Amino acid sequence: MAELEMKNWLSQRAFLTPDRTALVFENRDWTYRELNESVESIARKLLKRGLEKGQHIGFLMDNHPDTIILLHAFHLIHVVAVPLNKRLSESELDYQLHDAEVDWLIVDVAHLEKAQRLRFGKIVTMMEIKEVNETNTELDKVIYLGNLHSIIFTSGTTGYPKGVMLTFGNHWWSATGSALNLGIRNDDCWLCAVPLFHVSGLSIVMRSVIYGIPMVLHRTFEPVAFNESIYKEGVTIASVVSVMLSKALDSDNFRPYPGGFRCMLLGGGPAPFPLLKRCEVNNIPVFQTYGLSESASQIVTLAPEDSFRKLGSAGKPLFPSQVKIVSGEGDGTSLEGEIFVKGPNVTQGYFNKHDINAEKIQDGWLATGDVGYLDDDGFLYVLDRRNDMFISGGENVYPAEIEACLLGHETVAEAGVIGIDDAVWGKVPAAFVVLKDPDVSEEALIQYCKEHLASYKVPKIVRFIKVLPRNASNKILRKDLHSLLEEGDENAD
Repeated sequence: MAELEMKNWLSQRAFLTPDRTALVFENRDWTYRELNESVESIARKLLKRGLEKGQHIGFLMDNHPDTIILLHAFHLIHVVAVPLNKRLSESELDYQLHDAEVDWLIVDVAHLEKAQRLRFGKIVTMMEIKEVNETNTELDKVIYLGNLHSIIFTSGTTGYPKGVMLTFGNHWWSATGSALNLGIRNDDCWLCAVPLFHVSGLSIVMRSVIYGIPMVLHRTFEPVAFNESIYKEGVTIASVVSVMLSKALDSDNFRPYPGGFRCMLLGGGPAPFPLLKRCEVNNIPVFQTYGLSESASQIVTLAPEDSFRKLGSAGKPLFPSQVKIVSGEGDGTSLEGEIFVKGPNVTQGYFNKHDINAEKIQDGWLATGDVGYLDDDGFLYVLDRRNDMFISGGENVYPAEIEACLLGHETVAEAGVIGIDDAVWGKVPAAFVVLKDPDVSEEALIQYCKEHLASYKVPKIVRFIKVLPRNASNKILRKDLHSLLEEGDENAD
């Protein structure tokens, strides 16, 4: 069978619509023609610098146009991108560089000092690359859908992170599935304030080019700037998690968004009911999603019209994808169990993890490690990570459910829950809360939970902290919450 190929996505977009805006960053715009010219120049410089087809190239960089240009240049020279989380420690970065068999590490000036402390040889800065003369080698402007595009590491909230292998085809079908769900409009414009080293940011880079729409890039999420982009830069779609959306609505400059804003794509778990009500009152269309690195971003999405009818649901699978629930017995008939996903956007495995691949992937179905259920209408409800669940008095307890309840209290900004040892029940819930209003008491929050949760789900302890420990994907680091109890909380109010 012939290998499926397409014209390089950016090259094709620059040919089809050269004068459309491709990228907006800090008051500067690039057309697709200008972006393509910059990318081809960097691609030739990379070849001159010594990068070779098939190599794995790590990058440790901020959200910046240079990062986007670099990613597209990788396509032209057929190397594999390995995005690195800039918040990781040196030992964590060392592990990922060697685990992914990275040949070169490209960094920006902001991360050069950190990179130089790593046990790694071939490090080059973007500034150095720009100073290289271009080679006259002809660029191969073809994409093979079966070729490896990127290795994206999982969050590593439990154990060592694994390198998810994503092909060009995975990214293509992710973009296609999203378009079939959300639609594409001529005036669309996607705001990216999530990290480019994360699959959510990376997917926006490619979707914007495939769709031929502008991407507004922010260095980081900042609520005032986020809102201003929606007000002034024609943004119609934005990718967020609940904490980002809540901060945007709480910002002093928030006012109802323009009528053209049509999609707040919300990941990172179900949205608290009060947050959805605030969005409804302000006519903000919220599309709740369930996604993971292994599915090249979202794989299940809930439309706004179902937000309250199916409160807490992530929705139904995107058009090319499938979801099923497998119980502990593996018979697939249980209402509750592990979530399995399948589709052309789903990875074929983890890099150099043959035993794990054999365990987690069967006949194209990937075991996600998440627990959930499908209702009678086929809507997916994600309960929690399987490893985060604990048993209290014989009952399954999902921290995410308790966190969602706490976030429904008007004084709670963030919440994290773990199971702690108990002589009677085995495990009981303990909650860590970041407050908006410091006057609320532990007793008041416990009473609130008693009014909304079964007794075995009610936290026995509520600790008030200033900052909830999260990784760069905004996932709660529950092992750090355990450490706060074990070592004494220096972070506490």
